[in-house]
Amino acid sequence: MEQYSGSQIVVLEGLEAVRRRPGMYIGSTGPRGLHHLIWEIIDNGIDEHLAGFCSQINVTIQKDGGIEIADNGRGVPVDIHPIKKIPTPRVVYTTLHAGGKFGSNVYKVSGGLHGVGASVVNALSSHMIVEIRRDGKIYRDEYKDGGKPITKLENGHIPVIGKCNKSDTGTKVTFYPDKSIFESVEFKADIIQKKLREIAYLNRNLLLNFKDEITGVTKSYVEEFGIKSFVSYLTRDMSKLHDEVIYLEGSSGDIEVEIAFQYTDNFNEQINSYCNCINVVDGGTLVTGFKTSLTRVMNQYARELGILKDKDENFDGKDIRNGIVAIVSIKHPDPQFEGQTKTKLGNTDAKTAVEDVFSQEAQRWFDKNVEVLKSILDNSMKSFNARKASDKARTAVLKQLIDVDTRSKLASCSSKKAEECELYIVEGDSAGGTVKTARNRRTQAVLPLRGKILNVEKASLEKILLNNEIKSMIATFGCGIGDEFDISKLNYDKIIILTDADVDGAHISTLLLTFFYRFMPELISAGKIYKGLPPLYRIEYEATKNNKKKKESKYLYNDFELEKFRNNSDYKILNTQRYKGLGEMDAHQLWETTLDPESRTLAKITISDNLEADEITSTLMGSNVPPRRTFILEEARYAKLDI
Repeated sequence: MEQYSGSQIVVLEGLEAVRRRPGMYIGSTGPRGLHHLIWEIIDNGIDEHLAGFCSQINVTIQKDGGIEIADNGRGVPVDIHPIKKIPTPRVVYTTLHAGGKFGSNVYKVSGGLHGVGASVVNALSSHMIVEIRRDGKIYRDEYKDGGKPITKLENGHIPVIGKCNKSDTGTKVTFYPDKSIFESVEFKADIIQKKLREIAYLNRNLLLNFKDEITGVTKSYVEEFGIKSFVSYLTRDMSKLHDEVIYLEGSSGDIEVEIAFQYTDNFNEQINSYCNCINVVDGGTLVTGFKTSLTRVMNQYARELGILKDKDENFDGKDIRNGIVAIVSIKHPDPQFEGQTKTKLGNTDAKTAVEDVFSQEAQRWFDKNVEVLKSILDNSMKSFNARKASDKARTAVLKQLIDVDTRSKLASCSSKKAEECELYIVEGDSAGGTVKTARNRRTQAVLPLRGKILNVEKASLEKILLNNEIKSMIATFGCGIGDEFDISKLNYDKIIILTDADVDGAHISTLLLTFFYRFMPELISAGKIYKGLPPLYRIEYEATKNNKKKKESKYLYNDFELEKFRNNSDYKILNTQRYKGLGEMDAHQLWETTLDPESRTLAKITISDNLEADEITSTLMGSNVPPRRTFILEEARYAKLDI
């Protein structure tokens, strides 16, 4: 055995650690991580806005593929850093954990807390240019190949390239993501625009200008009423229980709290939370504070108004939140997030602050708007009664699950270790039979579905729980549903949706994902749901190697791969087989392309934007037709038809 010694310990200096492990800093090297670079630079401008020094941020997609982000804040300081003894911009853009966000004397609140944003963007760029306007001068510094400075200093300082008015201040950053790191370096205008719109809602009177030099599209975003307008936007296609969005604001200690919400006739709740303008997608203490206080205040009113009698039990929190669309936004001087990507807030004082502000301000608002209060409580009572009926149905169904005859459907695996087992959900008996034959019987189970499952977005919980296919899945998973859900009891490490590559297969996948998203979202957040990606083509071809012709075969997974293969002059295609369904493959082909863990391709189902996911699910799968028609018409140009 090779000796393990200190000489084998690798120490990554400076920004090299970021380039070696980019996922630790931006989440991924796919589209989500690529666009995260933009958010990191924009965050610096937002921090200036929160401090009262920035009123405008401009974002431009350049013709050469770069991104330019300019703000009119104070501009990064250009003096010599007292400790590093180099110009301060060099410290900011090349040193991790360096910035003005660690001291409360510079920024009272800040979104970018770890001081790694600007330097991480530089580390993951092939080229970055920084221009700073300050004290009537324009300074310029330039970096290449992951943050290496290439600008020659003048007497130890960043060179001045021009003059400007002393009132003209700010920072402009232009960067080009490194093609060797990212899957693609093509920025998507629609993703940027959605983010800018969200930022405008969260930062009243901050002007955000967007320009796409490639398409010529320009757009500006500015919101006078902030998150109140945000809620109006989210509920624009929904039936509302009351016309006015309820808006509450206040402070508790050093924490500023804003809450806006409106009730709709939807079955679901939608609560979006932000801390220092950062979307904390997994919520945390600020959401807990909102839910706790909302439940307490509304139950108190229900008893005062006689809607609940002395003998009645309180409304459950879910009854009160039924149909709510809410934004909870706080400004915290020292937030504690989980990880660099900031998905959950952990500060206990945030919970207390939200509870205090909501309790005081909600009572003031509802005392003046009693009719709105009554409509919300009536909705809670309807939800309460419906939940009781559903609870009876769920209890009956859960008792029956033990007796659900999954044996005729489920081909179980012999291993009882959940961490090594996986379940394939397939459509129909034909595909199910092939997958059962091809699988590894020790670790791979197969559950064929008979037809399409119920669209859960349009059905009551009682109806959902009576659906045979859904009952079979609940029984097979073993982790329950609703309040009884316990992911630790899940029988499989992976649940893999495997459907045909046609319209029906896509529809079945969508119905399944809607069910998981609405009733077992923990499976998605825990990374347990996957989509199997079987090949679309099998090509038999003749290849010439060493002046010898040889017949070979290859699987191709999409039309792009097929076209690329056809254009390769080294190959002569002899036969092209198009797979319309899994049943057309023999067991050997299915194993080596789709089931074998060593060679298969799986897509893990993740949610990068809860707000967008909720909106699209409601639009496409809900009962309201006009917004679905509008969405389809707008997105049709991106569709790929299989005719």
